[in-house]
Amino acid sequence: MNTTPTTGPLVVAVDGPAGSGKSSVSKAVARRLGFAYLDTGAAYRAFAWHAQHSGVELEDQASVVAALPTFDLAEATDPDHFTVRVGEHDVTAAIREPAVTGVVSLVARVPEVRAALTGIFRRLAAGTDKPGIVIEGRDITTVVAPDAPVRVLLTASEEVRMGRRSAELTGHSPEAVGEQLKARDRADSRVVDFMTAADGVTTVDSTELDFDETVDAVIAVIQSRTHSLR
Repeated sequence: MNTTPTTGPLVVAVDGPAGSGKSSVSKAVARRLGFAYLDTGAAYRAFAWHAQHSGVELEDQASVVAALPTFDLAEATDPDHFTVRVGEHDVTAAIREPAVTGVVSLVARVPEVRAALTGIFRRLAAGTDKPGIVIEGRDITTVVAPDAPVRVLLTASEEVRMGRRSAELTGHSPEAVGEQLKARDRADSRVVDFMTAADGVTTVDSTELDFDETVDAVIAVIQSRTHSLR
């Protein structure tokens, strides 16, 4: 299939709730198609890490905004060599630690932060030398890339999402993981609606699909949309 756009990279926007498989599926889709991959959630985590290490009081939105000018993000978009750096610091692993996970929603809810990071995402997408880029997160289909030729809402039932997240987080009880996932959904839903597909967005429900089938389903959407654009 020829997915090379006539001008600039083909943008594939993927939204979805926690535990829906956005990151792993999007990365696999990018790898299969030879596309770049952008994890926007990692950028929010990186900013939360930066704010923490800058001594910012995260409950104070003005202080959070004041940390934006010194936020020097470098996010690799190669799905096989994904890294996140803030200045001289490789924070790829650190941003997945509970200390960051527990506070990322505090910075993600700040409008100025979302606007600044949206600008970063658009620049990274436009700057890739790949034929396309898969961008995944919470408000990609509606805010970051509302005009993307391919927009997908990847979802699954709450029970399935909790099961998948429990399998990822070994050493945590299913109850604790379930409560964490619900809390994350509640916090994120105050900022964006990531559970309902906007007009023109294709829903892929992976409740009854395994990983490979989900990747195939997303690629089928891309093939269908790019074919219709020819």
